Amino acid sequence: MHVVNAAVLEDWNELSDEQVVADVLAGHTALFELLMRRHNERVYRAARAILRNEAEVEDVMQQSYVNAYAHLRQFNRQAPFSTWLTRIVVNESLARVREKQRYEPLDEEQSNVENLMKHDCSRSPEREAASEEFRALLEPAIDRLPNGAREVFMLRDVEGMSTAEVSTTLDLSEDAVNARLARARASLHHDLTKRTSSFAPDAFRLCRPNGNRVVARVLSRIAGA
Repeated sequence: MHVVNAAVLEDWNELSDEQVVADVLAGHTALFELLMRRHNERVYRAARAILRNEAEVEDVMQQSYVNAYAHLRQFNRQAPFSTWLTRIVVNESLARVREKQRYEPLDEEQSNVENLMKHDCSRSPEREAASEEFRALLEPAIDRLPNGAREVFMLRDVEGMSTAEVSTTLDLSEDAVNARLARARASLHHDLTKRTSSFAPDAFRLCRPNGNRVVARVLSRIAGA
Protein backbone atom coordinates (compact mmCIF):
# COMPACT_ATOMS: atom_id res chain seq x y z
CA MET A 1 0.00 0.00 0.00
CA HIS A 2 1.27 3.48 -0.80
CA VAL A 3 0.35 7.02 0.25
CA VAL A 4 -2.30 8.34 -2.11
CA ASN A 5 -1.57 11.48 -4.10
CA ALA A 6 -3.37 14.52 -2.61
CA ALA A 7 -5.15 15.21 -5.90
CA VAL A 8 -6.47 11.66 -5.98
CA LEU A 9 -7.71 11.96 -2.40
CA GLU A 10 -9.48 15.17 -3.35
CA ASP A 11 -11.38 13.33 -6.08
CA TRP A 12 -12.71 10.85 -3.50
CA ASN A 13 -13.33 13.42 -0.78
CA GLU A 14 -17.01 13.89 -1.61
CA LEU A 15 -17.74 10.29 -0.67
CA SER A 16 -19.19 9.54 2.75
CA ASP A 17 -17.18 7.50 5.24
CA GLU A 18 -19.45 4.55 4.58
CA GLN A 19 -18.83 4.76 0.83
CA VAL A 20 -15.07 4.95 1.39
CA VAL A 21 -15.22 1.92 3.69
CA ALA A 22 -17.08 -0.01 1.00
CA ASP A 23 -14.43 0.93 -1.57
CA VAL A 24 -11.62 -0.10 0.77
CA LEU A 25 -13.30 -3.47 1.30
CA ALA A 26 -13.77 -3.78 -2.46
CA GLY A 27 -10.01 -3.61 -2.96
CA HIS A 28 -9.19 0.12 -3.04
CA THR A 29 -7.20 -0.30 0.16
CA ALA A 30 -5.14 2.85 -0.35
CA LEU A 31 -8.28 4.87 0.34
CA PHE A 32 -7.98 3.96 4.01
CA GLU A 33 -5.60 6.92 4.12
CA LEU A 34 -8.57 9.20 3.43
CA LEU A 35 -10.40 7.86 6.49
CA MET A 36 -7.33 8.42 8.67
CA ARG A 37 -6.86 11.98 7.49
CA ARG A 38 -10.54 12.77 8.03
CA HIS A 39 -10.52 11.51 11.61
CA ASN A 40 -6.99 12.19 12.84
CA GLU A 41 -8.14 15.07 15.07
CA ARG A 42 -10.87 13.04 16.77
CA VAL A 43 -8.65 9.98 17.18
CA TYR A 44 -5.92 12.13 18.70
CA ARG A 45 -8.27 13.87 21.11
CA ALA A 46 -9.93 10.64 22.23
CA ALA A 47 -6.57 9.00 22.95
CA ARG A 48 -5.17 12.14 24.57
CA ALA A 49 -8.17 12.43 26.91
CA ILE A 50 -7.51 9.00 28.38
CA LEU A 51 -3.74 8.69 28.21
CA ARG A 52 -2.67 12.23 29.18
CA ASN A 53 0.75 11.21 27.92
CA GLU A 54 1.98 12.58 24.61
CA ALA A 55 4.64 9.86 24.35
CA GLU A 56 1.94 7.16 24.20
CA VAL A 57 -0.68 8.90 22.09
CA GLU A 58 0.97 8.38 18.71
CA ASP A 59 1.50 4.67 19.32
CA VAL A 60 -2.14 4.22 20.39
CA MET A 61 -3.34 6.13 17.33
CA GLN A 62 -1.35 3.88 15.03
CA GLN A 63 -2.52 0.69 16.73
CA SER A 64 -6.13 1.86 16.70
CA TYR A 65 -6.01 2.50 12.95
CA VAL A 66 -4.41 -0.89 12.36
CA ASN A 67 -7.12 -2.51 14.48
CA ALA A 68 -9.82 -0.64 12.57
CA TYR A 69 -8.38 -1.72 9.22
CA ALA A 70 -8.06 -5.34 10.33
CA HIS A 71 -11.70 -5.43 11.52
CA LEU A 72 -13.21 -3.17 8.87
CA ARG A 73 -15.67 -5.84 7.78
CA GLN A 74 -17.14 -5.76 11.28
CA PHE A 75 -18.31 -2.17 10.74
CA ASN A 76 -22.07 -2.72 10.47
CA ARG A 77 -23.23 0.89 9.94
CA GLN A 78 -25.42 0.82 13.03
CA ALA A 79 -23.48 3.90 14.15
CA PRO A 80 -21.44 6.38 12.06
CA PHE A 81 -17.97 5.21 11.10
CA SER A 82 -16.48 8.01 13.19
CA THR A 83 -18.24 6.66 16.30
CA TRP A 84 -17.16 3.08 15.54
CA LEU A 85 -13.56 4.24 15.07
CA THR A 86 -13.58 6.35 18.23
CA ARG A 87 -14.82 3.36 20.22
CA ILE A 88 -11.77 1.40 19.00
CA VAL A 89 -9.49 4.25 20.09
CA VAL A 90 -11.13 4.45 23.51
CA ASN A 91 -10.81 0.70 24.05
CA GLU A 92 -7.16 0.68 22.99
CA SER A 93 -6.38 3.66 25.22
CA LEU A 94 -8.16 2.19 28.24
CA ALA A 95 -6.33 -1.11 27.75
CA ARG A 96 -3.01 0.75 27.89
CA VAL A 97 -3.72 2.68 31.08
CA ARG A 98 -5.35 -0.25 32.85
CA GLU A 99 -2.42 -2.47 31.99
CA LYS A 100 -0.25 0.02 33.87
CA GLN A 101 -2.84 0.42 36.64
CA ARG A 102 -3.08 4.13 36.03
CA TYR A 103 -6.84 4.42 35.60
CA GLU A 104 -9.32 4.87 38.44
CA PRO A 105 -12.96 4.97 37.28
CA LEU A 106 -15.10 7.96 38.12
CA ASP A 107 -17.12 7.74 41.33
CA GLU A 108 -20.66 8.33 40.05
CA GLU A 109 -21.86 9.16 43.58
CA GLN A 110 -19.99 12.45 43.34
CA SER A 111 -21.33 13.37 39.91
CA ASN A 112 -24.60 15.09 40.85
CA VAL A 113 -23.69 18.58 39.69
CA GLU A 114 -26.08 20.90 37.90
CA ASN A 115 -25.24 21.77 34.32
CA LEU A 116 -23.65 25.17 33.89
CA MET A 117 -25.21 27.67 31.51
CA LYS A 118 -24.04 27.43 27.93
CA HIS A 119 -22.50 30.52 26.43
CA ASP A 120 -22.36 32.19 23.05
CA CYS A 121 -19.97 30.32 20.74
CA SER A 122 -19.53 33.15 18.22
CA ARG A 123 -15.91 33.83 17.33
CA SER A 124 -14.17 37.17 16.97
CA PRO A 125 -10.68 38.41 16.01
CA GLU A 126 -9.97 38.91 19.69
CA ARG A 127 -10.90 35.30 20.46
CA GLU A 128 -8.76 34.07 17.59
CA ALA A 129 -5.76 36.05 18.86
CA ALA A 130 -6.18 34.72 22.38
CA SER A 131 -6.81 31.07 21.47
CA GLU A 132 -3.18 29.96 21.70
CA GLU A 133 -2.73 31.50 25.12
CA PHE A 134 -6.02 30.04 26.28
CA ARG A 135 -5.03 26.62 25.01
CA ALA A 136 -2.01 26.65 27.31
CA LEU A 137 -4.41 27.28 30.20
CA LEU A 138 -7.10 24.86 29.07
CA GLU A 139 -5.07 21.72 28.36
CA PRO A 140 -3.69 21.18 31.87
CA ALA A 141 -7.09 22.04 33.36
CA ILE A 142 -8.71 19.30 31.28
CA ASP A 143 -5.91 16.86 32.15
CA ARG A 144 -6.73 17.32 35.85
CA LEU A 145 -10.38 16.31 35.40
CA PRO A 146 -11.33 12.93 36.92
CA ASN A 147 -11.16 9.78 34.81
CA GLY A 148 -14.51 9.30 33.14
CA ALA A 149 -15.46 12.96 33.30
CA ARG A 150 -12.40 13.94 31.26
CA GLU A 151 -13.21 11.64 28.32
CA VAL A 152 -16.82 12.81 28.23
CA PHE A 153 -15.77 16.45 28.28
CA MET A 154 -13.17 15.94 25.56
CA LEU A 155 -15.51 14.11 23.21
CA ARG A 156 -18.61 16.21 23.93
CA ASP A 157 -17.31 19.77 24.35
CA VAL A 158 -13.93 19.69 22.59
CA GLU A 159 -14.61 17.28 19.74
CA GLY A 160 -18.27 18.31 19.46
CA MET A 161 -19.81 14.84 19.43
CA SER A 162 -23.49 14.56 20.33
CA THR A 163 -24.60 13.11 23.65
CA ALA A 164 -25.87 10.03 21.80
CA GLU A 165 -22.50 9.54 20.06
CA VAL A 166 -20.60 9.85 23.33
CA SER A 167 -23.04 7.43 24.95
CA THR A 168 -22.38 4.85 22.24
CA THR A 169 -18.63 5.44 22.16
CA LEU A 170 -18.09 5.13 25.92
CA ASP A 171 -20.85 2.57 26.53
CA LEU A 172 -22.66 4.86 28.96
CA SER A 173 -26.27 5.88 29.29
CA GLU A 174 -27.09 9.39 28.08
CA ASP A 175 -27.95 10.33 31.67
CA ALA A 176 -24.48 9.24 32.75
CA VAL A 177 -22.91 11.24 29.92
CA ASN A 178 -24.83 14.36 31.01
CA ALA A 179 -23.90 13.84 34.66
CA ARG A 180 -20.21 13.40 33.87
CA LEU A 181 -20.24 16.39 31.55
CA ALA A 182 -21.78 18.49 34.29
CA ARG A 183 -19.12 17.37 36.73
CA ALA A 184 -16.35 18.14 34.26
CA ARG A 185 -17.69 21.61 33.55
CA ALA A 186 -18.14 22.32 37.25
CA SER A 187 -14.60 21.14 38.01
CA LEU A 188 -13.18 23.78 35.72
CA HIS A 189 -13.13 27.31 36.97
CA HIS A 190 -16.35 29.09 36.01
CA ASP A 191 -14.58 31.82 34.05
CA LEU A 192 -12.62 29.15 32.16
CA THR A 193 -15.77 27.19 31.42
CA LYS A 194 -17.46 30.25 29.89
CA ARG A 195 -14.79 30.31 27.19
CA THR A 196 -14.50 26.56 26.64
CA SER A 197 -17.21 26.18 24.00
CA SER A 198 -15.62 28.81 21.74
CA PHE A 199 -11.95 28.02 22.33
CA ALA A 200 -11.94 24.28 22.97
CA PRO A 201 -11.82 23.32 19.25
CA ASP A 202 -8.45 25.13 19.09
CA ALA A 203 -7.07 22.99 21.92
CA PHE A 204 -5.49 19.58 21.47
CA ARG A 205 -4.84 20.19 17.80
CA LEU A 206 -3.01 17.39 16.02
CA CYS A 207 0.39 19.01 15.92
CA ARG A 208 1.57 16.55 18.59
CA PRO A 209 1.94 13.91 17.22
CA ASN A 210 2.35 14.75 13.55
CA GLY A 211 -0.63 13.50 11.59
CA ASN A 212 1.33 12.76 8.43
CA ARG A 213 3.77 10.58 10.38
CA VAL A 214 0.93 8.58 11.92
CA VAL A 215 -0.69 8.04 8.51
CA ALA A 216 2.58 6.98 6.87
CA ARG A 217 3.41 4.48 9.63
CA VAL A 218 -0.05 2.94 9.62
CA LEU A 219 0.02 2.53 5.85
CA SER A 220 3.44 0.86 6.15
CA ARG A 221 2.16 -1.55 8.81
CA ILE A 222 -0.94 -2.41 6.81
CA ALA A 223 1.09 -3.05 3.68
CA GLY A 224 3.39 -5.39 5.57
CA ALA A 225 0.59 -7.34 7.22
